[in-house]
Amino acid sequence: MNAAAPERILLAYSTTDGHTLRICQRLQQVMESEGKQVTISLLTEAGTRDLSQFDRIVIGASIRYGKHQPTVAEFISRHQALLESRPSAFFTVNIVARKPNKNTPETNPYLIKYLKTMSWQPALTGVFAGKLNYPIYGPLDRLMIRFIMLITSGPTDPKTVVEFTDWAKVEEFGRAVCALPVPTSATA
Repeated sequence: MNAAAPERILLAYSTTDGHTLRICQRLQQVMESEGKQVTISLLTEAGTRDLSQFDRIVIGASIRYGKHQPTVAEFISRHQALLESRPSAFFTVNIVARKPNKNTPETNPYLIKYLKTMSWQPALTGVFAGKLNYPIYGPLDRLMIRFIMLITSGPTDPKTVVEFTDWAKVEEFGRAVCALPVPTSATA
């Protein structure tokens, strides 16, 4: 008797400075330890895949200046029917989530606002604080982000590199994605 094939999960992401990819890689470790087969793909490349081959789809998206990249909404709009046919999840990565009163799906203003802009409602949502890395930013981004940090009581030293991500929270989200029930029609 053959063992059943492992469930397949797609982690499709957009990132500005690479930290959302690191979060996806941690999610992959957790999900694979749960016996899942995981593929990580940039959102721009994920749309060219046969998405029906995945039992679960997770979209991760970074925010810069209060906005997700346009490719996120484009991907969701183009694949909404498929996303709705199987367990799907969405997480956002932003620096404002470093604050305890803005680090959950129910309290993060960016996630709340974004979900109101679309009809797709994922089965699971997550919010993770990102990474502040002034040395890699260009001059304009460094200036703008330092200003934002000044008015939000964050670090402003241009040499600062701070990872605000709560990795235990990321791992918990990965286990929650694996626990989402899969309708039998999604695996057929």
